[in-house]
Amino acid sequence: MRSTRSRRIRVPRWSVRSRILASILLVASIGMAVAGATSFLVQRDRIHSDIDDLLLAHVESARFIVTGESDAVTTQPDPADADDTPGFASTGEALEAVLARIIPGRNESALGIIDGVATLVPGVDTSFHLEDDDGFVDRVVAETEDGAVFIGTDVRPGGTVRYVAAPIGVEDDPARAIYVAAVDVDAELEELRDAFSTYALVAAITLVAIGLVGWFVAGRLLRPLRQLGDAASRITASDRKERIPVVGRDDISSLTATVNGMLDRLDASMTGQRQLLDDVRHELATPITIVRGHLELLDPSDTAEVEATKALAIDELDRMARLVDDIESLTDSQRMTLARTPTDVADLTAEVFAKASVVPDHEWVLTGSAHLSMALDPGRVTQAWLQLVDNAAKYSPAGSRIDVGSTGGDATVEFWVADRGSGIPVEAQDRIFERFGRADAGRGIRGSGLGLPIVRAIAEAHGGRVSLSTSPRGSRFGIVLPVVPLGVAVETEDTEEP
Repeated sequence: MRSTRSRRIRVPRWSVRSRILASILLVASIGMAVAGATSFLVQRDRIHSDIDDLLLAHVESARFIVTGESDAVTTQPDPADADDTPGFASTGEALEAVLARIIPGRNESALGIIDGVATLVPGVDTSFHLEDDDGFVDRVVAETEDGAVFIGTDVRPGGTVRYVAAPIGVEDDPARAIYVAAVDVDAELEELRDAFSTYALVAAITLVAIGLVGWFVAGRLLRPLRQLGDAASRITASDRKERIPVVGRDDISSLTATVNGMLDRLDASMTGQRQLLDDVRHELATPITIVRGHLELLDPSDTAEVEATKALAIDELDRMARLVDDIESLTDSQRMTLARTPTDVADLTAEVFAKASVVPDHEWVLTGSAHLSMALDPGRVTQAWLQLVDNAAKYSPAGSRIDVGSTGGDATVEFWVADRGSGIPVEAQDRIFERFGRADAGRGIRGSGLGLPIVRAIAEAHGGRVSLSTSPRGSRFGIVLPVVPLGVAVETEDTEEP
C-alpha cells in the first residue's frame, strides 16, 4: 500500500506593515467608492427629475399656445402673446404655432405628427432627429390613442431619449395632431459622467498618496519592532549587551523601553546564574581538592591516618552540605512570599534574644525593645535576625559582649545586633552583602558568604533594608523595616535577585 503525505499549502506571509497598509487602503477605497456612487446616483436622479420637469413645462407651454390657458405654475409664456386670443383654423396650424414658438434647447428635439405621419420639425438645428424613426412615430401614435399626455423613454442605438407626447386638437377639424418634445438623456448625463471620471482619477491619486504616506509612517512606527526582531536574533548567551534605541514618546517607544528593561533583567539574571555557578565551583573546589589529596596519600595500613582522613573528609563534606543548605536558603529568601501577621515587636525581640543567649562563648545583653505592633512575617524576620546573631558570634572575640535589641519610631523599626569585633574594612562593606562576599582580611573567620545576602533579601521583601555601622571597636548590623499598621493590606512581590 502506498502511503500518502499531506502536503501543506504555503500561504504567503504578510508583514504587519503590509497588513496595516492594506487595511487602511481597503477602508479608504470602500469609503470613497460608497461616497462617489451615492453622490452619482443622487445627481443622476436629480437630472432625470429635471428632464421630466422640462418636458412637462413644454406641454404646459403648448397648452397655453393652443388654448390660452395653463394649469402649471411653471409655465412662463411669452409676454408678447399675453394679449393674443388663441384661435386656429386647423389642427395643423395650431401644431405649427407650437413648434414655432417652443424652441428646443441643447440636447433637445421636437416633432409634429398629424394623422400618424411625422409632418413638422423645429425650424432650428437639433442634436438629434425624431422624424427619421418610423417605429418611434408609430409608438407615439399608439401611446396617445386615448387622447392623454404620455411621457416615456425610448432606447435607441444612438442613446436614450426621454420624451413627452401631447395630443392637440381644434374644433371642427377632424385631423389628429401630436406634439412631441424629447431630451437626449445620455447627453444630459455626460457632464455628470465627466465629473465623476475626474473624481475617480482624483480618488485613485489620493489612494496612491495614502499608500505612500501610510507605508512610510507604518514603517517608522514599526521600526522598533523590526529592530527588536533583529536584536533578538543577534542576542546570544555570550552576547547580551545589545539594546534597542528608544525614539519618540508613543506606545511603540514605551514597548521598546519595556523590552529593553526585560532584556536588562534577563541579562542580570543570566549574569547572576553564571556568577552563582562560578562562585559555587570556586567554593567547592577547595574541599574537593582537600579530600582528594588526602585520599590519594592515604596509607590504608595506618589506622590512625585512616581515622584522621575520615574525620577530615567528613568535616569537609559537612562544610559542603552547609554550603548547599545556604544556597537553598538564599534561593528561598529571594523568591519568598511573606506571611504578614500582626506582631508585637517587644515580644519578638524577647524571643530572638532568648534564642541568641544560648550561643556559647559570649555575653549576650538585651539592650532595648521597641514597644509597638506591626504587620510582618515573624518567621522570616527571626531567620534574618538570628543570621546577624550568628555572624556576630563568629566574628567577635570569645567572651566578648554582644548587644541585641530593637528600636522603633513612627515610620520604621530596626532589629539590630552590635558586636565587639575588629570592624569591617571600608572596601569590604559593599562586598559582604554580595553572594559569597566576605571580609576575611578584617575578621579572620571564613564562612559561606551567603548569610548577609539572605538577610538583605528578607529585609527587601518587607520593603526595608540592612543597615551597617562599623569601626575598629565593633560593628552594628540592623534590619530596618517600614512600619506597616495593622489591618493595612500590603501587596508582596516575590523578590528575585540575580
